[in-house]
Parts: sequence; structure tokens; C-alpha cells
Amino acid sequence: MSNCLCLACDRLNSITTKFCSQCGSKLQIQERYSALKVIGQGGFGKTFLAQDEGKPSQPRCVIKQFIYDDPATLREAQRLFEQEAVRLDDLGKHPQIPELLAHYEQEGRQYLVQEFIDGENLLQELNRVGRFSEAKIKGLLLDLLPVLQFIHAGQVIHRDIKPENIIRRRSDGRLVLVDFGAAKVASKTALQKTATTIGSTEYTAPEQAKGKPVYASDIYALGVSCIYLLTQISPFDLFSDSEFKWVWRQFLNGIVVNDKLGRVLDKMLEQALVRRYQTVEDVLKDLDLPKKSPISTPVNSQPVPSVATPPATKPSFLSGLFSQPAQPQRTPVSNSSNSLVLDCGNGVKLELVKVVAGSFNMGSNDYSGEQPIHRVNLREFLIGKYPVTQAQYQAIMGRNPSNFKGSQNPVEKVSWHDAVKFCEELSRRNG
Repeated sequence: MSNCLCLACDRLNSITTKFCSQCGSKLQIQERYSALKVIGQGGFGKTFLAQDEGKPSQPRCVIKQFIYDDPATLREAQRLFEQEAVRLDDLGKHPQIPELLAHYEQEGRQYLVQEFIDGENLLQELNRVGRFSEAKIKGLLLDLLPVLQFIHAGQVIHRDIKPENIIRRRSDGRLVLVDFGAAKVASKTALQKTATTIGSTEYTAPEQAKGKPVYASDIYALGVSCIYLLTQISPFDLFSDSEFKWVWRQFLNGIVVNDKLGRVLDKMLEQALVRRYQTVEDVLKDLDLPKKSPISTPVNSQPVPSVATPPATKPSFLSGLFSQPAQPQRTPVSNSSNSLVLDCGNGVKLELVKVVAGSFNMGSNDYSGEQPIHRVNLREFLIGKYPVTQAQYQAIMGRNPSNFKGSQNPVEKVSWHDAVKFCEELSRRNG
């Protein structure tokens, strides 16, 4: 069924209908995006789960409709609409930020269409499974701090970081930062001006509450999100007005947080801006997490996705790559000295090329999380000569998850685990 976008109607219609049977309003944005159902509503808009009928696979997406009741609200809605469109477009195609698909005005109303993130937000996860452990908080920081690093490198302050705006994507478990409607460009000129106070009060840094947000304001909000997820207690109750300090440790109820992580959270939560972390790099350094390479990619270009270290899995085709295993590994027999052509079925082939054995030094003495520098020995192995195509993935896995269809196009929308399954199945078929 297609949900009418008219505020006064909200009627469900047949998905094949182009106009609402009750009010006559158009049911599609740009003649291709159809709303399926309302999934959220706030002060400035309504959000619909939708589908893109302009693509053969009709993938899910999200329509954000901006609403208003009076001229003052109209001006603010228009400003936020344009602001979020610009921010999402500037931030490009980072794998943990929703992609902007379209922004459009139709019948006097404004719409954003963006990528649908299938998963639950961290507030929903908290309500479902209970308080987060120390390990889950560390994982959250490891996954999300590089996203903050990326948006700050693009001179953007999110200004509304909270558990509801962090979604754990179902396909790969990665955290995705959503809702850039409050985002602010942090140019020198902008930082000297007092801005409208935007954000959720419980998570808002003191300087942001006064209309002076800075990069460290996002770090503060992330810190508050962490202690809320650890305690499941309102941040208002985790701060003692009489002592003028955070007392979140009093509400841990048996959850153990080691001193190092505790000190990092305390510094993220500092009320005084001069005592708080100023950059994401400083937080990562104190956590002893691997430091990301400096981000020099312009935000309006497509960044190279970073891949988190996957969790331990059962032994797979990857097991023989490094030299630690005691048992000798069988190497496929090449049909030439430097290549091997595998049969994927249905006449589809996949060419591998040989990479000779070698050694390299791995690690760094600059950060304890990368110590010690050690020698890594790689066995000779075979790797695909070209990116895996949609035809090859379809032949092996029986499905094609890609949005941009084309048999010879590289397959996309594939997680690390999907890639491992593909390689294992390809190995099984070819011995």
C-alpha cells in the first residue's frame, strides 16, 4: 500500500495508484519514490518508509517531509530542509552516513529522500537487551569516533548525537550516524556567531546550549550517550547539581568499567570546554585504539570506506594466507604459471592472478594499540584480477543485492561477511 503524503488525508492507497483516491494528491516524489508507512514524526517533519520504483529491485528508502503551521515555522522548516540537504550532499557516500538520494519540493511541501538504514537505533537496542557492557561501549567508540572524525574534517558539527540517532545496521552490525537536520558548518566565521540552540537537552554540551557549538560539543554528546547506555538512567539524574559533577559510576549496578575507559568518559563529559577533549584523535589516543590516517579526502568526494576488524569466525579459506598454521595449505593448481580461471556456473568465469610470497613489518611504536612492530610473512596466494561483478556474485550466491544494476558492474551493498561467504562457496565449488 502507498501512504498519501497529504497531511490532512494520510490515506492508504494501492501501490499502483498515482494519485490519492480521497484527496487527489500525488502519491510519488519525482514520479518514483512512494511512501509505504509513517515511521516517525517530530516538530518539523514526518518520516516515511518508502520504496524507489525507479529501480528494478525497488529498494527501500526514507522520505522526510517537512511540515509547518505558520509563516515563522515555514521559514525555519525551509532553512532546516536546505541545511540537511546540503549537509548530506557534502558528506558524500561515507558508509556510515545515509546517502542523500533526492531533495524536492512538491505541492508546496519539501522532501528529502535518503538511503534507508535497516536496523534499530541504540535506544531501541537498550530497551530490548538492557544496559551496555564495557566491551559494547568500547565497540561503540571504535565504530563511531572515526565517523565523527570524518564529519569534523569536513567542518561539520552534528549537534544532535544521541542513542536515537545512532542505528546499528542489520546487515553488518556497523553503527550509522543519522539525522543531520541540526548539523552546522564550523567555519571560522560561523563559529564566531551565536547559533540557534538545537539538540536534545539531555545530551547538549554547555557551550552548545548557549548557541556556541564546537567540535568538542559532539564529543560531549557521545560521552553522555555512553553513560546513558551503561546505566539506563536519564542523563539529568547522572549529573549532581549539588556537587556539580557527573556521578554516573553510582548507577553502574555491577557493570565493571576499567579506570582507563572511565577516565576517557570523564574527559569527554567535562563541563569546562578547556578541560574536555578537543579532537577525536585525542580520544582515540587515550583509548589506545588504532589511529585512523588523517582524513584529507574532501567531504564532497566519495571517501574510501574503512573496514572494521571482523569478529572471530570459524576457519575459512582465509586461514591459510598467513604463515602461522602448522599444517601445510593446499594451493589451487593454476592453468598457467601466474593465473587461474574459476568456473562460477552459467558460463560465468572469474580470473585469479598470483601474488608471490613475501614479508613486511606491521605495527607502530607511536601508539600502544599498534605495538609491537612485528614481522608478518604471507604465503603465495591468488586474488581476483578484477572487482567481483554482479554476474559472478549472482552465479555463486543466487542473488544480486546491488542498487546500480548491471551484470558487469562491480557488486555493491555487500558486507564483509557476505564477501567471506562468497569466497567460501566459490572455493567449495572449485575444490
